Amino acid sequence: MRLTTFSDYTLRVLMFLALNRDRLATIPEIAAAYDISENHLMKVVHQLARAGIIESVRGKGGGIRLAHKPEDIQLGQIVRASEGSAPIVECLTGDTGVCRIAPACRLAAILVSAFEALFAKLDEYTLADLVRAPRKLEALLVCS
Repeated sequence: MRLTTFSDYTLRVLMFLALNRDRLATIPEIAAAYDISENHLMKVVHQLARAGIIESVRGKGGGIRLAHKPEDIQLGQIVRASEGSAPIVECLTGDTGVCRIAPACRLAAILVSAFEALFAKLDEYTLADLVRAPRKLEALLVCS
């Protein structure tokens, strides 16, 4: 399995905000820190704000910040939200014509079990776990 770029950027935004809890951050600042597209980050930030994970302050001097403490933000919750609810394989869509062997295939059940295990493991960690060594991260991101 590979996480989408959207999930990767979502986690990066949250890590940046967790490192900068004492101030508002901006999309251009985060994009520059990671050397990634502002346009992609705008979509990520929009979804995070709609989900209530971050707060957005508009106007001059505005920006974004975490809406919750890092230790209250589970990684599994974030990845589930950013990856969406699309089935992991086509045969799980409910469309009986998608796969000829679906009635006898065990692969779908195995994949569902594997993904459940992945999310259960991610649920054991929080955003705070990702920023336990803030000085190293801050030095790499030039956070200030």
